[in-house]
Amino acid sequence: MRQVVLDTETTGIGDGHRIIEIGCVEVIKRKLTGRHYHVYINPERPIDEEAAEVHGITNEWLIEQGAPVFSQVVDDFRTFIDGAQLVIHNAPFDVGMMDAEFSRLNMTPTRDFCGILDTLVMARQMHPGARASLDALCKRYGIDNSHRELHGALLDAEILADVYLMMTGGQTDLALGEDESDSAVVELDLGDIKVDAAALKVVKATTEEAAAHEAFLDLIDKKSEGALWRRS
Repeated sequence: MRQVVLDTETTGIGDGHRIIEIGCVEVIKRKLTGRHYHVYINPERPIDEEAAEVHGITNEWLIEQGAPVFSQVVDDFRTFIDGAQLVIHNAPFDVGMMDAEFSRLNMTPTRDFCGILDTLVMARQMHPGARASLDALCKRYGIDNSHRELHGALLDAEILADVYLMMTGGQTDLALGEDESDSAVVELDLGDIKVDAAALKVVKATTEEAAAHEAFLDLIDKKSEGALWRRS
């Protein structure tokens, strides 16, 4: 499955507001590919002061950067996300803003060419009653977002990709997300294999490897009823 983790920044909330930044990162078979899409956009309307305080983007800065209008980037943007499952935190907002932009250009809505997965809904189902903001999920899953002083679409998409992979990285799928068609069954005849136990080399874990193992068990403790290895 090809997934695109996506975030937008806007001029504000409500009818008539516009997208001013889009950030996307590509995930294939649960691995970040390194491909991304990022663009700033001239919204052709004022940015609300409250919104600017969140993302730090102003109309003056966009003009200085020579930011294009949405119609100039829409083809490249749709090509990047076409056919992918979009992973979005609070998807109705971002998809609603995208669809409003597409509608202005008489284009089809997002759901006509993309699947949509809302990590906010997923987080609320997995952790009932707990805070489900991106910052709260970073804290829950031990993801460092200390460099996130302001919201930015590409940075938030990268952080959300890490959060999503941690949220879905349980022990239920030993294939680690690989399709069954990608794996092959190999039968081995072990009858003729002879092992000299005295010749076997014992390799012990390093201090760093042991610490990493303990950190992974901590994660299992958070996501389940506790790691089996720690049960007496």
